[in-house]
Amino acid sequence: MIYLNQIVTKQVDCGVYPLNRPVLLGLELQLDRPVTLLAGENGSGKSTLIEALARKLNLPTVGASDVSRDSGLKKLEPLQKIMRLSFKKPVHRGFFLRAEDFFGFVHRIEAIRSEMKEELARVEQEYAGRSLFTQGQARMAYASSLSEIESRYGQDMDAASHGESFISLFQSRMNGPGIFLLDEPETPLSTLRLLSLISMIRERERDSQFIIATHSPVLLAYPNAAIYCLDGERAQRVQYDELESVQLMRDFLKAPERYLQHL
Repeated sequence: MIYLNQIVTKQVDCGVYPLNRPVLLGLELQLDRPVTLLAGENGSGKSTLIEALARKLNLPTVGASDVSRDSGLKKLEPLQKIMRLSFKKPVHRGFFLRAEDFFGFVHRIEAIRSEMKEELARVEQEYAGRSLFTQGQARMAYASSLSEIESRYGQDMDAASHGESFISLFQSRMNGPGIFLLDEPETPLSTLRLLSLISMIRERERDSQFIIATHSPVLLAYPNAAIYCLDGERAQRVQYDELESVQLMRDFLKAPERYLQHL
């Protein structure tokens, strides 16, 4: 599904961050596929663009404060102000996920879960000897919160691997149509888990749109995705085989010793 079909930024004079990257000024991206991938080297501007877009869309975040209150994203306001969006169809659902926020989110969920369990233990001790009805009423709020957390995120996210937790979180939050912005989601994922993520995204193409900043040659191979490379002074729409990172990875896998012997 395509909701957002164009991202345009005004051409202004280069200044301080985030207006110090020519590729982000006078930008014009046509989004004609359910999945759009932003590629480029570190510092190319792909994460900056997707973060400013998250502010422009005012999407909820996964693992961080709301985008409007996130101090780290506040500095992107100049880019947000020169950004114009065109919609094929309005949408008010979705989320913004940075891999770096995921780890903090897992620990926060586990802290809440532990707190609920401690409160349940306190209630059982405090209300021991009272009627079952009174005990049930005292337990209700904490038991309900704990049950909701465990139903949505599992019984122990810390006990699972980062990849398993990430996939579980992504699956639980992507529960309806919308626009989903992902910044380097490959970070906690093995190749196998990354293929699972691709499979989940493909299942949601019918009612959802994805804009993803990534370095991963695996994710960049997503079938029929639109790929924009932000290396250089202008964003270029490219084919998978044209990406330098893909060519480099292929060459490396064919003969890793050729590269490693020079290190």
